[in-house]
Amino acid sequence: MLGIDNLIFISILVERLPPQRQNRARIYGLALAMVTRVGLLFSVVWLTHLVTPLFQVAGQGVSGRDLVLLGGGMFLLVKSVLEMHSALEGAARDSKPRRLYDSFALVIVQIGVIDIVFSLDSVFTAVGLARELPVMVAAIVVAIIVMMVVSRSIGGFISRHPTIKMLALAFLLLIGFALVAEGLHFEIPKGYLYFAMAFSVGVELINTRLRKRLDERRKAP
Repeated sequence: MLGIDNLIFISILVERLPPQRQNRARIYGLALAMVTRVGLLFSVVWLTHLVTPLFQVAGQGVSGRDLVLLGGGMFLLVKSVLEMHSALEGAARDSKPRRLYDSFALVIVQIGVIDIVFSLDSVFTAVGLARELPVMVAAIVVAIIVMMVVSRSIGGFISRHPTIKMLALAFLLLIGFALVAEGLHFEIPKGYLYFAMAFSVGVELINTRLRKRLDERRKAP
């Protein structure tokens, strides 16, 4: 469940790559996510220090985790707004063609950067649910493998439906806002966020089905 937002972000990012490179970028990005999360599990002691306040602002302690959440949230907000603008207005093409390798590497780097933020919740949840390190590592590996299997289908579905893509970008905007709020110690229950996302997707799927039926009726003689 905690990987849904990561899948959406990866699907939006890899859409800019040529079709033959998209699936490879998904696999590499998720593999990097698995390495990041397992690495964080092996540094549980460091994670405990991450929540220790480093300094105070207006009487409120600011920890390393707060800074990571604030940075990741701002990154998601900016990225979502830019992608929305690109989808609505049309992104201007560079006069000089960019090298494919550079674009591919940039996508992988962005996936790796934002996954550090998404990893925190997953790792803290794993530590809270189980005390045995092998169990936690196995759970994260299984979760990443499942994400690898379904990521292509989710990415294809988002790219085929412009309204779903805009909804996915709205989700990322919402998640970015929630991360910033959490970094400022205003925690929004994730159950509310996931319920809103599921409800919105359900409504949009019904609308998509209705539009498809209307198109079929119009084309019918």
